Amino acid sequence: MRRLRVLARRHGPTSPVWRRRMAMGTGGALVGLVAILFAEMANAAIGIFKRDVASIWWLPLIVTPLGVVVIAIATRRFTPEGRGSGIPQVIAATSDPENSRSTLISLRVGIAKLLMTAAGLLAGASVGREGPTVQVSAAIMTRVHRVFRVPVTAGVIIAGGAAGVAGAFNTPLAGVAFAIEELANAFEQKVALLVMTAILIAGIVSIGIAGDYIYFGTMPSTIGLGRTLVIAPVAGVLGGMSGGLFSRLVLAITYRRERILGPLAKRPVAWALICGILIALIGIATQVTWGTGYSEAKMAIEGAPETLWFGPGKFAATLLSTVAGLPGGIFSPSLATGAGVGNLLCLLFPHDPRGAVVLLGMVAYFTGVVRAPLTAVIIIVEATASRGMILPLFASSLIADAAGRLVCKEKLYHALAREFLSCSAASA
Repeated sequence: MRRLRVLARRHGPTSPVWRRRMAMGTGGALVGLVAILFAEMANAAIGIFKRDVASIWWLPLIVTPLGVVVIAIATRRFTPEGRGSGIPQVIAATSDPENSRSTLISLRVGIAKLLMTAAGLLAGASVGREGPTVQVSAAIMTRVHRVFRVPVTAGVIIAGGAAGVAGAFNTPLAGVAFAIEELANAFEQKVALLVMTAILIAGIVSIGIAGDYIYFGTMPSTIGLGRTLVIAPVAGVLGGMSGGLFSRLVLAITYRRERILGPLAKRPVAWALICGILIALIGIATQVTWGTGYSEAKMAIEGAPETLWFGPGKFAATLLSTVAGLPGGIFSPSLATGAGVGNLLCLLFPHDPRGAVVLLGMVAYFTGVVRAPLTAVIIIVEATASRGMILPLFASSLIADAAGRLVCKEKLYHALAREFLSCSAASA
């Protein structure tokens, strides 16, 4: 009997091993469910905005500046840990899991971030839903582990964030790659098992609810080796440097506000109002820069010609939305901007498959922004079912990584995490 009690304590339903498994399973299921629900909420928000703008063209001149100001004030006052993408917060949280669970990755901050990101899309801001999904997923996984009385480690936070990426894009392999390149400095075997378990369960829930969909739709075109050697370097250099420029501008405005913004650095409400007005003007002028940019990017990948202002306009609108102090990610807007870069590249290569050229511009720009070439390639391959483009995408991505480093030496998410690391240290 004594031996049985010892075995039950070590391996039974209440043992630490089973509590950890139950926590990971429950957390993964909840992450998949929340990712789908937030995707529906975000799509509904931007759909409402676009519908209203189609009938009242001047509406953004009122709604967008007012929305940006209100959301920026609310974020600054009530949930300052929720501003920006959400991925830097998760990176910062891995360095101090115990203190971060009540600040950077608290469930209160995560829920507020989802609501305010949806509000930003409803106001026409150029923000994405993937970064917020990563932050709230890490918060969910942390809270569930606390409920099951399992210690919260950096691996738990990484697993939650990676599952969020997989659930948001329906790209499980990209979730693993993202955990390796962005969230974890040392990707140990134990962390890998946690990540894959969380992604598996989140993916099962996501597919069970939304179906086995391809995020951007199927892109069957390919480019031969000879043309790859011509197009990939051009796309890599132009896209990588453009993405690096975006990162450099974001970091400059974040860490050198007084030098760049002058008196506006101490007047965040006025700065948010100016950003909102500019976002509205860009959107009215181009008609393609609202929201995540998903539908415009999908059309470009499918071969439909976009306005030449799509890429530059999306670049500017996303930059303004990012530095205005709004909650919201840059994943989808960066992919959309990259599609705009690819649209411009089609002018240089008019006789090559349009969708394939757009993908090369997309992967190059996205890599230049986040400096995670493996994640960029896997996300695009999974999100477009374009396995025949793997080699051209890798070539463009690796060149873009080097080109982006020339413009901005620091990786965007890790550089932004410094701000939250200092906040976490102050609260501790």
